[in-house]
Amino acid sequence: MNGVGARRSRTVLITGVSKGLGRALALELAKRGHTVIGCSRTVDKLNSLQSELSSPDNHLFLSADVRSNSSVEELARVVMEKKGVPDIIGRTFFNRYYVRTNIEVVPVNSAGTINRNNKIWEVPEEEFDNVIDTNVKGIANMLRHFIPLMIARKQGIIVNMSSGWGRSGAALVAPYCASKWAVEGLTRSVAKELTDGMAIIALNPGVINTDMLVSCFGNSAALYQAPEAWWRLQTKILGMLVCLHQGFEGSYNDTQSYSSGQWCISQFDKKYLLTTLCIGVCRCNMI
Repeated sequence: MNGVGARRSRTVLITGVSKGLGRALALELAKRGHTVIGCSRTVDKLNSLQSELSSPDNHLFLSADVRSNSSVEELARVVMEKKGVPDIIGRTFFNRYYVRTNIEVVPVNSAGTINRNNKIWEVPEEEFDNVIDTNVKGIANMLRHFIPLMIARKQGIIVNMSSGWGRSGAALVAPYCASKWAVEGLTRSVAKELTDGMAIIALNPGVINTDMLVSCFGNSAALYQAPEAWWRLQTKILGMLVCLHQGFEGSYNDTQSYSSGQWCISQFDKKYLLTTLCIGVCRCNMI
């Protein structure tokens, strides 16, 4: 992006970074001069991704399982150790130590999974549990260990990847729909718990040709845009988040933005921003 040097570099933490939207976001942000911290359970894919990034040594990729509270606790500890810059801005009790930091992190909870197409009574218990553990508990674990650090700074943005099926329903994917409804409710509730200067967003990216979509739509998934194309066209959403992070209000109150032939309603309710589709037009500078 032109003018990256003139704008503030951000550190963005992305879960589920090894594939799909998480991977595409990491590549795009690194290209734009930002620092990426990524986690995934697949080490070889993490190594492959890091080798593709510009200035790979500037970024940090860690193996972590968001379904596991202890794994996320260790992830947070290492992130703070490797990327945190000591600064007495505030303090919070974290991982049995008092931590002081001014790390500029925007967590993007992109890790997710979906069940195989099946009626709910035919979905095995283990498969249902895996969807809930990844899509809901995974986000809860990230919030548990990263929000205290952000509260200490009294600033920060959290992006929880949601879905249109988090506001509707569909046959054969009831576990996934239930998990995304939970993400919506969790996000709206946590918004009421955050301090001023912080924001949490449930983002519905629209229909994107990822592995998860292929598992539901089969060959017809190819009719939809690839994650790389989506992030190239839609990174202004992050500019909007930065505006919100800096206290930017008004432009997204009860407004509509036009994106890729689809209308998007952006509703801002104090610390909660609900985007029904990705934003393609933003009345502020991109990051």
